[in-house]
Amino acid sequence: MAIETLAKPASSWCAHCKPGRGCAIYDTRPAECETFACLWLVNDLLDERWKPSRSKLVLTTSDDGIEIRCDAGSPNAWRKEPYASEIRAWAEQGERNDMTVVVIVGPRMILITPEHEFDLGIVGPDERIVRELEGTKVVGATVMKASELGASPEVSGMRLTARRS
Repeated sequence: MAIETLAKPASSWCAHCKPGRGCAIYDTRPAECETFACLWLVNDLLDERWKPSRSKLVLTTSDDGIEIRCDAGSPNAWRKEPYASEIRAWAEQGERNDMTVVVIVGPRMILITPEHEFDLGIVGPDERIVRELEGTKVVGATVMKASELGASPEVSGMRLTARRS
């Protein structure tokens, strides 16, 4: 994830990360790092299988739903069980409740629905995911510049999804 305070871009290692040892500036880390907690730490429904060091996945929430970030060394971890079936179940719940499930593999984003995976490629900070809906069912997804969308989160059967920070 990006860490604005440290000028760390998304999809890159933090200069202060020491693999196998942790954060080299842990005692003086910025508030942005100190207040971060992945879903595994705060959600009792996620058991030991979801621990990031074991699953190779970091789960966070966004304004629109759940974001699943894959360890760069395990880009397909989300496709393995028990993760894949649980992610699909979240996508089913999300489709009914207007929430999204997005898998982030390096710089790429993949919108997960009960029936499809929409590989959106790289979604820039000035871009938004737009879901095409039939009722509550997502039948298409694309990426558009935020400036092209206007102010409305819903346009002609399409629903805007915020871009991750």
